Amino acid sequence: MVTTVRSKAAPPAAPAMKGVPPLGAGIVHLVGEYWPYARTGGLAEAVRGLAEHQAASDTPTWVFLPLYRSVQQTGVQLEPFGDPFDVPLGPRTEEARLWKAPSTPGHPTVVFVSHPHYFDRPGLYGEDGDYPDNHRRFAFFVKAALLSIPRLGDRRWVVNAHDWHTALAPVLLRTELAGQPVFDAMATVLSVHNAGYQGHFAPETLVDLGLPLDLFHWARMEWYGRVNWLKGGLVYADFAATVSPTHAYELRTPTGGFGLHDQFIALGDRLVGILNGIDLSIWDPEHDPVLPGRFTKDALEGKALCKADLQRAAGLPEEPRKLLVGMTARLAQQKGFDILLGDGLLYRIDAQFVFVGEGEARYRNALAEVAANIPDRVAVRFVFTEEREHRLLAGADALLMPSLYEPCGLTQMRAQRYGALPIVRRVGGLSDTVEDQVTGFVFDEYSPAGLERAIRRALATYQDERAWNNHMREAMSRDFGWGRSAIRYLDLYRRALAAHARAS
Repeated sequence: MVTTVRSKAAPPAAPAMKGVPPLGAGIVHLVGEYWPYARTGGLAEAVRGLAEHQAASDTPTWVFLPLYRSVQQTGVQLEPFGDPFDVPLGPRTEEARLWKAPSTPGHPTVVFVSHPHYFDRPGLYGEDGDYPDNHRRFAFFVKAALLSIPRLGDRRWVVNAHDWHTALAPVLLRTELAGQPVFDAMATVLSVHNAGYQGHFAPETLVDLGLPLDLFHWARMEWYGRVNWLKGGLVYADFAATVSPTHAYELRTPTGGFGLHDQFIALGDRLVGILNGIDLSIWDPEHDPVLPGRFTKDALEGKALCKADLQRAAGLPEEPRKLLVGMTARLAQQKGFDILLGDGLLYRIDAQFVFVGEGEARYRNALAEVAANIPDRVAVRFVFTEEREHRLLAGADALLMPSLYEPCGLTQMRAQRYGALPIVRRVGGLSDTVEDQVTGFVFDEYSPAGLERAIRRALATYQDERAWNNHMREAMSRDFGWGRSAIRYLDLYRRALAAHARAS
């Protein structure tokens, strides 16, 4: 049974989308992460922001999430949701239980699928590598969630699956569950947040999960001799979305499609790019409770206090006019650490750097070595916390995101809100959200030299305090909230409902 320790107050409801016609259907999000219950990256916050805006517009909105150990550790007060039920999974039948978080009008209802053997573990997906039964864990979750939808109410439903963890949902609805009117009526959308992770499994997992063997075909789920969940979801979904317009283009190219570019091309106009947003009530320097000084674009004095506080906390000299560059990211190749750490770049730049993040040992060790050699200019923190990220963005003059690829990115949006000008590579959502020499500094070449030129442009601009402050104010004025993107998602759902009705 789930233990309850304390409950958290519900966040303020997202602003309603005035003038937007009702969807006329309910929305069910199936997701492997959801803030604040389980998070490894931007997926958790993105889905929460989208669901909050949809619920605020009087659209019945439900979110299904596995009952991970991390959920229980938040102390959220859960209540049983219906009776336990059986989930057939290949040669086995396993019991599922549902638990519901407290819900209030104007917010989505979050339901957790419980199976202690599968989900009561230290990690979400693995520890020092993937869990070997991930195919079974997430197939059980997806199937249990789909079987639960009829108890949510007698209405039309759009099932929005997110990333490979739940990409099996469109497959199950159009194969194993097909022929049952309640499931046949459900329209499906697959949101691709990071196509670099696709859910590759051995062919025999189809038998283990009781899936039709004809799915192992190049036109369905077979991919270079493996079963590919993301590919299967793209084949069977009514529509697919990705998290920025530029990334929708990149996915259709051999260099940006992660081996699935032909599948993305085949979708035609059924693939759309909709930019993610951030929660403006959480990322708000004027009211952020963890900052030592609060500020707005018209009253920047508090940012200087935040910079001095960050320098003290990082053990760096308190130099008000030394460019302070922050980076908060997973220590992974995707985030550009190869070019950041290549060619001695950090040793040549006359600026301060603060790095916050967790991840691969090779990058952690390399950053630690640089920090030990030049402790007056480089500081590292290898434990990530939400508070540390808020303080970093509030105190930094600039944010570093030299990503190899970045489907959308949220940190560059948060940074602009906090007056930290992003230094980014022109990929994915970074290209869509940072305006070169206006709200940040953009470069193209994925190399230490390309990154160094961008940082030196930032350094040169920083020498003119008045010009830099003007850039800061412009960045802080940009609207990266979910409002417009949530409206585009509702339009996408309408198209999916219409397309599915025609196909049926």
